[in-house]
Amino acid sequence: MTEGKIVVGIDIGTSKIVTLIARIDEALSINVVGVSEVSSAGIKKGQIIDIVEAVVSINNSLEAAERMAGYSVSKIIASVGGAHIESQNSRGVVAVSAPHGEITENDLMRVIDAAKAVSLPSSREIIHILPRNYIVDGHEGVKDPIGMTGVRLEVDTHIISSSTMALRNMEKAFSEVGVDVEGMVSSGYASSLAVLSDTEKELGVVMVDIGAGTTDISIYIDGSVAYSSVLAIGARHITNDLAIGLRISLESAEKIKLFLSNTKKALRVEADEEEGDTKEKKPSDELNLSSLHLPEDISKASEKTLVDGIIRPRINEIFAMVGMEIKRSEFGGQTPAGLVVTGGGAKTVGVADVAKRVLAMPVRIGIPQDIKGIIDEIQDPAFSTAVGLVAYGATLEVSSSLPFGFSFPVMKNIKFGKYFSKLIELVKSFLP
Repeated sequence: MTEGKIVVGIDIGTSKIVTLIARIDEALSINVVGVSEVSSAGIKKGQIIDIVEAVVSINNSLEAAERMAGYSVSKIIASVGGAHIESQNSRGVVAVSAPHGEITENDLMRVIDAAKAVSLPSSREIIHILPRNYIVDGHEGVKDPIGMTGVRLEVDTHIISSSTMALRNMEKAFSEVGVDVEGMVSSGYASSLAVLSDTEKELGVVMVDIGAGTTDISIYIDGSVAYSSVLAIGARHITNDLAIGLRISLESAEKIKLFLSNTKKALRVEADEEEGDTKEKKPSDELNLSSLHLPEDISKASEKTLVDGIIRPRINEIFAMVGMEIKRSEFGGQTPAGLVVTGGGAKTVGVADVAKRVLAMPVRIGIPQDIKGIIDEIQDPAFSTAVGLVAYGATLEVSSSLPFGFSFPVMKNIKFGKYFSKLIELVKSFLP
């Protein structure tokens, strides 16, 4: 545990809290050394509604991961979710300060500051300022302008903001757990860091993270985020539909949903139907649920009723809403890489087929990429956000060194110089 930087990500979800402890080497590769998953309490639709219960859940998850990793956690990266997440695009313009016209890190900081000067209510706070592309003297599409020569520097940014109340509640919860927050990351943005390839981002892709209580949407154009939104609907609604339709408890409905999602039978039947030989190969429509030991003593159910009658209509609704968001973004025709579906809800039976039919674009299920170590459990769509948090934390530089929880926004292609780092160390030396 002595080699490399340790990064800890905690995904605060509606149904579960995942803690991931990873060691980051010089090549920024992620080596997972500890992971835990516990059921959420005190959290609804991605937001804390009971701090006492949430603290207990976070603490349980953190302790379990610490025991596995043999490491005592002091700093974490946390996910921020919920329908209160909003985004907008903004442009900043500055004059290059150097007399000879060479663009420096200081110019980048100034143009980013100019871009973030947007009108926001006092109840909202910026959590991400993501540069999309730079423009030097009218030349667009510049990814890294440092060292270039010009007079006028512009930047197009994607700004993601959150409810101040939600952030303060999370900070208080982590304070009671006894850890410092290095950074807070939008759940959708974190998931995209874990599951999207560079090629998909460059071509243009839509990432949909279906959680239990919310669905996060991120649209990448030309390698960077161009649109973000959160829908207040998720896989928990499918569970509710099953509970109402079968007149059983939510716990039993969740077991049945997972049972259907884990079985390959439905996929095999769909493949047989495409080949036109279902009459000979189609298995019985009746599902044997006795192995689930449900308290309602339900031992048999019709697969067609459950999948086509209850689950599929809700998935249709989710992707119809996703389609409306894509249309609202006005980037719909710029995503040839198609749709990447991730999150726990991506494992629901029939998700990929419904998405293809409703949105008429290529669809794949996204699982976390480029991870090593204890990965058997986390190579799963449900762990995308947690892996993305660690990937984000691997790029943090000076922000983790600042006292009292203050941090600078970490932006692509921006690095703090050694003199700035020394200044921070000097300030810290005077603090108790």
